[in-house]
Amino acid sequence: MELKSVKVEKDEEMNVILGQSHFIKTVEDVYEVLVSTVPGIKFGIAFCEASGDRLVRYDGTDERCEELAVKNARKINAGHFFIIILDGTFPIHVLPRLKDVQEICRIYCATANPLDVIIAENDSGRGILGVIDGSPTVGVEEEKDKEWRRKFLRDIGYKR
Repeated sequence: MELKSVKVEKDEEMNVILGQSHFIKTVEDVYEVLVSTVPGIKFGIAFCEASGDRLVRYDGTDERCEELAVKNARKINAGHFFIIILDGTFPIHVLPRLKDVQEICRIYCATANPLDVIIAENDSGRGILGVIDGSPTVGVEEEKDKEWRRKFLRDIGYKR
C-alpha cells in the first residue's frame, strides 16, 4: 500500500466540504439540498464513481466552482467520495441538511483552510484516510483571546 497527500486547489476565500457517499444520485440530491437551503448559493460538486462507468459526476451553480470541484476530484481520484466547493457561503449553513442526505456516509471536513487529503492506494484502488486541515495550534487562548472570540461571533451575527 502506498500513502499519498493531495493538496486541494481552491481560491483563498472559498470553502470546501469533502465527504463519502455511496450512490450515483449523490450529485442531484446534494444539488437540491444546497439550492433549497441557501437561495442564490454559488457552488460546484463533483462525485467519483467507484463502480460502473467510474466517471466524475458533477453539477453546480457556478462555473469556477464546478471546474475546481472536477479538477480536485480527478486529482484525489478516490472511490465514492465527493467534494463541494462553496463561494460566498459558509459550510455551517448547509452541513445539517447535507448530513440528512440518505446516501452520504461521512463528512471528512468543511473548511476554508489549506487542505490536504491523505490517500491510501493499493491494487484494489484508492481511498481517503483523512485530511490535514490548516496548521497546528501554537498555544492556548488567554482571557483576551476569549474576549476577542466572543466579540467576533457577535460581530458576524452568529451570536446575540
